[in-house]
Amino acid sequence: MGSDFKTIPIIDVSPLVAKIDDPKSTTSDDLLEVVRQLDKACKEAGFFYVKGHGVPDSLIREVREISRSFFALPAEEKLKIKMTTKSGYRGYQKVGVNITKGKPDMHEAIDYYRPILPGQYGDLASPLEGNNLWPKTPFNFKEVMEDYLFLVKDLSRKIMRGIALALGAPIDAFEGDCAGDPFWAFRLMCYPVLTDIPESERTDTGIGAHTDYGLLSLVNQDDEIQALEVQNRSGVWIYAVPIPGTFVCNIGDMMKVWTNGIYEPTLHRVINKTPFYRVSVGFFYESNFDACIEPVECCKQKTGGVAKYDNIVYGEHLVKKVQNNFVKGRY
Repeated sequence: MGSDFKTIPIIDVSPLVAKIDDPKSTTSDDLLEVVRQLDKACKEAGFFYVKGHGVPDSLIREVREISRSFFALPAEEKLKIKMTTKSGYRGYQKVGVNITKGKPDMHEAIDYYRPILPGQYGDLASPLEGNNLWPKTPFNFKEVMEDYLFLVKDLSRKIMRGIALALGAPIDAFEGDCAGDPFWAFRLMCYPVLTDIPESERTDTGIGAHTDYGLLSLVNQDDEIQALEVQNRSGVWIYAVPIPGTFVCNIGDMMKVWTNGIYEPTLHRVINKTPFYRVSVGFFYESNFDACIEPVECCKQKTGGVAKYDNIVYGEHLVKKVQNNFVKGRY
């Protein structure tokens, strides 16, 4: 976290979305202004909203509505796609199965990851090997989610190209061996009304304070329910107030290492104090699964010339986190 920010910046990324893949346009003034704003947001807050992103508002809403429809199904129907170790930690978890720092989180969720073939990364990825579990109800669930995934993956790639320019790196710095074959995670979450949960099973957090694991996260949250909070340098929790038509974006752990601390991920949490069920859909754009992330030279030169962080193999980092995210014996 970079500063005592009081609000989260809003960035209109439409010039970046339109021009970042055109070599003739990457020096245009409007695109470079987006790059400047990305740099400022990543340094000062680690969080920012994006508008002008090109993902249709109708699809953003439909993804939440279909998620809400699934979570409203009877428990026995949801458990048909139950997450287990055999499913590669993919699938549905009921309230309280997910934990943060040992404390049960008050949300239910479905986890999806980029499919991994047996042996694709040797032993590195074996706990996450498998294909995703798609419910039969709602009938159009898989089709809508795959349409959405296609668009947010491409949007994330474009934002990462802008961030590369912001750091003074080549535009394709987050491609190739770093993230040219990016892994991804996709999480559908429903935060129930806390008083609906038996007191003996209840905690006060929808999800505890944490940072994300990879490069960039895009959050699609309910328009009128305020629950996501971000911590500034003074320890003050700032609401990421819902802004219709935007994504809330934040940088993750791999960005801290890659940039040698120029950009740092920011602690965030969810506490749903409202009398409404809250739906949130997170997309997590990551490096290559087997990438070894290390501080890059251009960032080391800006931070004293010495690497501040040890190298991290992204897949090892992810597997360790995932295996400690759930209450043993409840999945």
